[in-house]
Parts: sequence; structure tokens; C-alpha cells
Amino acid sequence: MLNMGCRDVHAATVLAFLSGTAALSGLIAAALLPNWRQMRLYTFNKNEKNVTVYAGLWIKCVRFDGSKDCVIYDTEWYTAVDQLDLRVLQLALPISMLTTVLALLLCLIGMCNTAFISTVPNIKQARCLINSAGCHLVAGLFFLLACVICLTPSIWVIFHNQQMNKKYEPVFTFDISVYIAIASAGGLLFTAILLFLWYCACKTLPSPFWQPLYSHAPSVHSYASHPYSARSRHSAIEIDIPVVTHAS
Repeated sequence: MLNMGCRDVHAATVLAFLSGTAALSGLIAAALLPNWRQMRLYTFNKNEKNVTVYAGLWIKCVRFDGSKDCVIYDTEWYTAVDQLDLRVLQLALPISMLTTVLALLLCLIGMCNTAFISTVPNIKQARCLINSAGCHLVAGLFFLLACVICLTPSIWVIFHNQQMNKKYEPVFTFDISVYIAIASAGGLLFTAILLFLWYCACKTLPSPFWQPLYSHAPSVHSYASHPYSARSRHSAIEIDIPVVTHAS
């Protein structure tokens, strides 16, 4: 049952692919939303309204209290970002998304290979075949790398926000994009762990088809246990008697 469960498209790999896709969607949303940091400006004039500045990675929006429209919508904010944590995120999030796309591609290749390949690979083409376990294992490493690249600067935003409040005035707060990025990093970590668990559950198979890399060309005999010979069942000790022939 374990053999059949691994050779077919396993539910764990499908769940990992869906989880990775959801995490990628979260990263895209966090990168595009102008909600990484809020700066709230108060006024003592009763005829005016308080102003909130929403700083994102690429755009900046200024709104009055009670309004959903941006009074100032700066689409060139990405060129003038003066906050180091947001500048690092401009580089980290695209790299994390690219790494996630590569991981999803490898995961998809591994699932398709598992679903449509024959039970026993061709010995002559063994070194040229796509290895399902290798695809999922490398995809898990890519998911883990994307998680670290995304999570580290996202958490830094929280601590940098506290430093800015101490250095200037307590008017800075981190916004919803920070939570989305951290949740997406958690989804990437969950996906990586799921693929690692899938590989650990399937690597005990006797077939080298589930090893990450082929150390030698897999043979048909490696897929089944070797039966005992008829001679070994009759006697525990086998003695070979040499036969001497005279050359003519």
C-alpha cells in the first residue's frame, strides 16, 4: 500500500502545491499593497482632518480620516524610498517570489512525472529520466529558501518601526502587508515541511527510483526481492567441486 501510495500522485504533494500557490499569491498581494507602514499625522486645527500616510514598497498613498480615496497617490515612491527596511524588501520579495515559482514548477514536474511515468524506468535512459523524489526534494529546499528570504526582512519591519518611533515621534505603525508577508512565509515553511515528510515516507522503498539522484542505472531486479535459490533451500553449506579436464 505504501508503494502504490507513493507511485501515484500522493495527496501530500498536491496539498503542498496548493499551499505553495496560496503562499505565492500572498507574497504578490503583500508586495503590491501600499500598506507596509502607516504614519499618522495629527492636527490641532478643528477645521482640518488628521492625515494618514500609507507607505508601500512601490507606491505611497495619503488619506484624510474618514476617506477611502487617496489625496496624494505617489506612483514613483519606489525610486525615493528613504527607509532601509522597505528598500531591502523591494529586493527580497521579488527574489522570494521567483524562488517560489521555481519550486512550484519543480513540484508540478515531479507530480506529472509520478502520475504518467511507467512503473519500471527504461534502463538505457535511466540517467536522462526526471526523478520525482529529486524534484520534490529540491522544491522543498527552494520553498524553505523563499521562506527565509521573505520572513527575515518582514520581521525586521516590526523592529525598525519601533526604532523609528523612539528616534522621531510615536506616529509609525506597521500595517497589514507585514502580516500577509509573515503568513505567506509560514505557508512556504509548511509547504517545505510537507514535501520533506513526503520524501521521508517514500525513501524507504526498495526501488532506487525514489532516490534524489541515480547512483547507478536502476535494474529490473532491484524492484523485487531476490528469491532464495533451490540449492540454498536444501542445504546450508554449498561446496563447489572443481572439474579437471585434460587438454588434447
